Amino acid sequence: MSSTEELKKEAGIHAAKFIKNGMKVGLGTGSTVKYTILELSRRIKEENLEIKCVPTSIATEKLSLENGIELYELSSLNGLDVVIDGADEFDQDMSLIKGGGGALVREKIIAQAAKKVIIVADESKKVQFLGKFPLPVEVIKFSWKETRRKISKLLQLDESKIIRRNIKDSNVAMITDNGNYILDLHLEQIKNPKKLENSLLNLAGILDCGIFFDIADVVVLSTKKGIEIVNNKRA
Repeated sequence: MSSTEELKKEAGIHAAKFIKNGMKVGLGTGSTVKYTILELSRRIKEENLEIKCVPTSIATEKLSLENGIELYELSSLNGLDVVIDGADEFDQDMSLIKGGGGALVREKIIAQAAKKVIIVADESKKVQFLGKFPLPVEVIKFSWKETRRKISKLLQLDESKIIRRNIKDSNVAMITDNGNYILDLHLEQIKNPKKLENSLLNLAGILDCGIFFDIADVVVLSTKKGIEIVNNKRA
């Protein structure tokens, strides 16, 4: 296992310690939270942990069911106690970029339904400013090129920096769990995440974007020196 993968594993397993008996839990998507799901599965089997879980993606649903985790429809639970999810980047204000796996809309719906949002990450995800990681934007298929044109005009960003995500670099478009496309915006630096999020969401054709502003409460950060718990300043 690579050192990066080991850090992901440490963060994912540590985050599972926040989960107590009887909790309603949102299960995120990605290579780090995968280890949280596996650890929760172990606790269910070995410690008789009783929790009700909601997945943020089809991939997470599959992994959870394969490991004996019972899943529920979000609307049946009247909110969640906590969601544990990953991030592609987070800044000093704990704003996030998410959506590298294409599940950003479901992730945001579930995050907004939770009392507490815990992000699991390795130290490579901590940045001064968001933007080095391309910003995912989920757009409906209908006239998506027009939506791209509007984004280009709004942000004064060349269309060559707004790339429709394809499968394994082929010409076959990636389709989200919601049946839409993902456009990756190569912005370099985002100094005002909230303003950018609001601007993008005002454009017809955009379902949502991968900026998660003022949503994260805690980051479980795995570093070479050990686990660091970063709390949101508003908490």
